[in-house]
Amino acid sequence: MLKPYRKFNCLEVGIDEVGAGCLAGPVTIAAVVWPQNFDEEMREQLLMIKDSKKLNEKQRYMARDFILEHAIDLSIVDIDNQEIDQINILQARLKGFHKAIDKLSIIPEHILVDGNQFKIYTAKNGEIIPDTQVMNGDNTYQSIAAASIVAKCHRDDYMKSIHIEYPIYKWEKNKGYGTQEHRDSIIAHGNSKYHRKTFGTCKDAKNN
Repeated sequence: MLKPYRKFNCLEVGIDEVGAGCLAGPVTIAAVVWPQNFDEEMREQLLMIKDSKKLNEKQRYMARDFILEHAIDLSIVDIDNQEIDQINILQARLKGFHKAIDKLSIIPEHILVDGNQFKIYTAKNGEIIPDTQVMNGDNTYQSIAAASIVAKCHRDDYMKSIHIEYPIYKWEKNKGYGTQEHRDSIIAHGNSKYHRKTFGTCKDAKNN
């Protein structure tokens, strides 16, 4: 089971993103304020809270529902492909981290971030909120893992919805990632309005 917290007895928010390396669609950031104490009877459900990449689709959505039911607070932010192209993916991620915290209904007392890239966050009341950057954080802390699951389910649902508009790219399967099938479709048909024109195969493709 992952660790329930970094700092005990405080409102701690875990943050993670999905879709940073995709060729199409947004990068999605979630922030989850997670309870630090659960009853022992919930141990089995808590075992579902792990890196979203280690869960199959059915498990992810079951875990997502559990998170939505029990999180103290959570938020989701999308930074779309056009903005990613304008400011680059690193700046898009950093912007999304702050926007996700801004969207929370509470001001957290500590921030847990997956990875090692984060800018100091100042709350609306002017207080600088301390943060801890954790490599492999979604395999370490429940709140970060919960954020990864919520973000993944949200983004997958979005990519399935825009697949209807552009079925040739098979986004219901690849979710915008650079699979061989997706790259071949970009070469054959060009970029859609959802593609990141500064990424990989998209750079040299025609724009529709």
